[in-house]
Amino acid sequence: MRTVISSVASHLPQKIVTNHDIAQTLDTSHEWIFSRTGIEQRRISGDDELASDLGIAVAQKLISQTSLNPKEIDAIVVSTTTADRRFPSCACRIQGAIGASNAFAFDINAACAGFIYGLSVADSMMQSMNLKNILLIAAETLTKFVDWTDRATCVLFGDGAGAILLQRADGDGRGVISTKLYANGEAEKYNSILSHNGSQNGNRGYTTMAGRAVFKYAIEYMASSIIAILSENGMTFDDIDWLIPHQANKRILEAMCKMKDFPIEKVVITTQLHANTSSASIPLALKDMIDCGKIKPGDTLLFTALGAGLVWGSSIVRL
Repeated sequence: MRTVISSVASHLPQKIVTNHDIAQTLDTSHEWIFSRTGIEQRRISGDDELASDLGIAVAQKLISQTSLNPKEIDAIVVSTTTADRRFPSCACRIQGAIGASNAFAFDINAACAGFIYGLSVADSMMQSMNLKNILLIAAETLTKFVDWTDRATCVLFGDGAGAILLQRADGDGRGVISTKLYANGEAEKYNSILSHNGSQNGNRGYTTMAGRAVFKYAIEYMASSIIAILSENGMTFDDIDWLIPHQANKRILEAMCKMKDFPIEKVVITTQLHANTSSASIPLALKDMIDCGKIKPGDTLLFTALGAGLVWGSSIVRL
């Protein structure tokens, strides 16, 4: 029995902010931003629009495109770095809003690697607890946690949510093949959110990032995890139809491919549309590629991501 991705949905806030818009209030330009990141625009959540609101919207979309009764959902796992409050969890709010009264629900926080961490957790629960339907949601509102006067960070992030329905299948080759997860807590200083007074007491603060260090670690760690998971499963890049990495920065992805001779034509890049939506970036990119017909049933996908922690990992999935 394997855990399969049976449906994918995405949801984005209505407000679009382009690089040109940012250049109206900040000493920057579209050319400066795009040349360094590959980003052209990002979605911005409303003042009263929370991560759980995005999660509810994407969960409702997922349910509407399937025949699943919400009461048939066994578990809801939400990956987010921008939860509405300390407690209760975003997952519990979503559970109540969509009427999934038989599901247990909880959040996880693995920063930008949260979708891969969540996929591993959900896959493990599916196997060990004999579950049938798990809703994995990644919902982020990172633009609420940036200093809009700091051009080094504010141009990087966007808001959005992606969701997948995980079910069980037997013997047809589909499903989660393998996942490898890693962490390096000694490198936490390079990327974090601190409160306004500089303490880590949970008050809303700004995202801080040591750009060069994160760039270096992202290339090194994501590439090494890709090589490790392929080797562990007796596979090469020839066995992969699409690499879907965390969409943080186009230059990171291009540099990683160049350094390890990964074929760039197999790499999904959607940074121009969504910017860095943290853990939501992989399911958003997956949905875009399915909608445009590039990713099809039977394709073998490799997900990889690195986030603050530092945490990173890769997963191989056959649709």
